[in-house]
Amino acid sequence: MDYLKQVQRGVDYIEANLDFDIELARVSKVAGMSHWHFQRIFKALTGETLKAYVRSRRLANALGQLLTTDDRIIEVAVRAGYASQEAFTRAFKKSFGLTPHEYRSVGDRSLFLSKVQFDSDYLRHINKNVSLQPEIVEQRAMTMVGLSTQFHSVDSDKNNIGEMLPPLWARFMPRLAEVAQALPGVCYGVVQQTDSDSDRLIYHAAAQVREAGPPPDGMVAMEVPAARYARFTHRGPAGTIDRTVNYIYSTWLTQSGMRHTYGPDLEIYGSDYSDGGSESVMGYAIPVI
Repeated sequence: MDYLKQVQRGVDYIEANLDFDIELARVSKVAGMSHWHFQRIFKALTGETLKAYVRSRRLANALGQLLTTDDRIIEVAVRAGYASQEAFTRAFKKSFGLTPHEYRSVGDRSLFLSKVQFDSDYLRHINKNVSLQPEIVEQRAMTMVGLSTQFHSVDSDKNNIGEMLPPLWARFMPRLAEVAQALPGVCYGVVQQTDSDSDRLIYHAAAQVREAGPPPDGMVAMEVPAARYARFTHRGPAGTIDRTVNYIYSTWLTQSGMRHTYGPDLEIYGSDYSDGGSESVMGYAIPVI
């Protein structure tokens, strides 16, 4: 079963349960994927988070119910997942510019939530700033030492990358010289899941070391297991890496015949990387089988 079919299974489950509370982790399980990876692939394909998609589909479903049934608005609101008619009315008016009562009076069947389209910036990026085919690398096990934090990625409605990762690197780089036996010339961002049912991730700003030893105060040591990696080249500022990751997950991975192992992803910062520069080059690698 390929990724697109798995995502479709998740979407089919959502559509079949629009009148009920939908547990997001359950959607991922139905699709046969871990929660983080389903959310990442879903976001890359649709341009919206899983939570936002479920909310918008339940609201769109309420449109039809308002026109085709005589149910009270509070009944429609509860089925759409809202605790009160007031909350439903606020969300409805924000999305459609009318209250549910006004919509019933107008009877306009053309009011449906629009789908997000790929924008020109994304299309330009994948044509100019990302290697469309990766280098397949058999990576030996690596020992890393660095600073770590937990965060929510752009694939989650709780996205706090900007609050967590730049400050982490700002703390780590001045202390890089403290990492004993660090291999020179390259640093890594190591991205791992906390568990299969969560969209909370662990991020390590780290250097590879020749031998494991006691890490400096406040730092951690970790092992990246040996794996086959598909390594892509990203050109441009690190802040646009999401476009490269979207391409990897939504286009390349779904057509490659390979699968993500659920091991750690790697951001690779070598000598060609310059912070914030348009000519900057970095790597992004995912473990595949």
